[in-house]
Amino acid sequence: MATVGNNLLGDKDFVESLIPQQFPFVMVDKLYSYSETELVSGFTIQEEAIFFENKSFVESGIIEHMAQSVALHTGYQFYLRKEQAPTGYIGSIKSIEIIALPKVQDKIRTTVSILQEFAGITLVDVVTTLNDVEIAKGQMKTVLAK
Repeated sequence: MATVGNNLLGDKDFVESLIPQQFPFVMVDKLYSYSETELVSGFTIQEEAIFFENKSFVESGIIEHMAQSVALHTGYQFYLRKEQAPTGYIGSIKSIEIIALPKVQDKIRTTVSILQEFAGITLVDVVTTLNDVEIAKGQMKTVLAK
C-alpha cells in the first residue's frame, strides 16, 4: 500500500481533482493510502456540509462519503495511468449499517476493500471509523458510466 508514515498521499485539492463531485457536494478531503485492492480516505465534517443536520452528519452523508471513497479509488487508479477517470454511479447497496453519526470537526476515515472488479463494475466492502471506532460499514457496487 502506497503511503509515507502518517503523511497523506493527497490533500483536499488533489483529492477533489480525482472525483467528479464538486463543492459543496464533496464528501472526501484526504487520501491516506492506496493499493490496487484497498484505499483509505478521510473527511472532516463541516457545518456547511450538505448532509449536516441537527448537529450531526446524517446517514445519507455517510453513504455518500463511502461512495465517493470508492470513486476516489477509481480516480487515483486512472491518475496513476495518466488517464481521465470516468464518472461512476452507485449500482446497488447490499447492506449498510450505521452505528453512530459524527459531529462537526470530527474526522472520519473510510477503508474501501475491493472484493471484485469486472467490466466497470466494482464490488466493495467499506468501513468508516471515527477515532479508530467503527461507526458504519457496508457493501456496495459501483458502475462506471460508458
